[in-house]
Amino acid sequence: MRSRRYTILVADRSSGVVRRVTIPLGPTAVTACLVLVTPILIGFGAAWKGRHDVADLRASHQALQLENANYRAATDALAVQIETLQTAIADLGARSELDPNLARAMNRLPALVKARAMGGTTAAGAPEASLGKTLSSLTVPEDTFGLLRTVLEGLQTRLHVVQRDVDRRNALAAATPSLWPAYGWLSSVMGMRKDPITGGREYHSGLDIAGERGQPVYATAAGTVSHVGYQGAYGNLIVIDHGFGLETRYGHLSKFVAKKGAKVQRGDIIGQVGATGRATGYHLHYEVLANGRLLNPLQLLTQRPTAR
Repeated sequence: MRSRRYTILVADRSSGVVRRVTIPLGPTAVTACLVLVTPILIGFGAAWKGRHDVADLRASHQALQLENANYRAATDALAVQIETLQTAIADLGARSELDPNLARAMNRLPALVKARAMGGTTAAGAPEASLGKTLSSLTVPEDTFGLLRTVLEGLQTRLHVVQRDVDRRNALAAATPSLWPAYGWLSSVMGMRKDPITGGREYHSGLDIAGERGQPVYATAAGTVSHVGYQGAYGNLIVIDHGFGLETRYGHLSKFVAKKGAKVQRGDIIGQVGATGRATGYHLHYEVLANGRLLNPLQLLTQRPTAR
């Protein structure tokens, strides 16, 4: 079927010329429909694209929120680690201070005693040494946080090693026999001397500190009382085990104050000056041993006792 056609007449009044334009109905209607529908289609397309863009933005926003939450969690964890390090460093500084006199006495201990006290020390690695160079090569924030956490954990490990060493040193300091065991005057030193009873030459194994009967005798370092009783020429004897191979002996006592097995601290009263055993007068016989060998107590005695 042939489509309908319409003819449009256009007349010019001045010249009387008439022009005819024939328009087929079908193509014209299709063209009109296209003209009308095209803006609608464009609007629908724009709306769909807008909804798609909004969905993308929402997803990106959610991802950023999750990423920010992860960064906040990582930052909080780093802040806690840093605060822990600061507290540990402050505590370490407080615990690392030693009395200069006590430090001098510790330095005079045999190397074997100090080695036994400190034990083996393994230094942790130092990833922070190349931290600046490594950070400059990182582009992903997660990697940067991960590296910082690793560095802080390494520092904490090294700090724990140092803390352990400080604790061991402080334990050795507490066990170092540095306090004079009694008030009085030094009547005999360690070494060869004339025996006060026989008059012959003999080796004196410690110090004799003369004093009044009943004067207090002090523990020269922290330790455990391992012996309380009468023992031959020592008379009434107290022995204290200080650990690390260190031992002190207190002889010729008139009275025991400490009991066997008791834990004592430097400066605790453990007995009283006497003249029991092989003695010619009231005095304290004092010895120091390290790993079973006699030490000269004078090289360690740097502190005077205080009355308690």
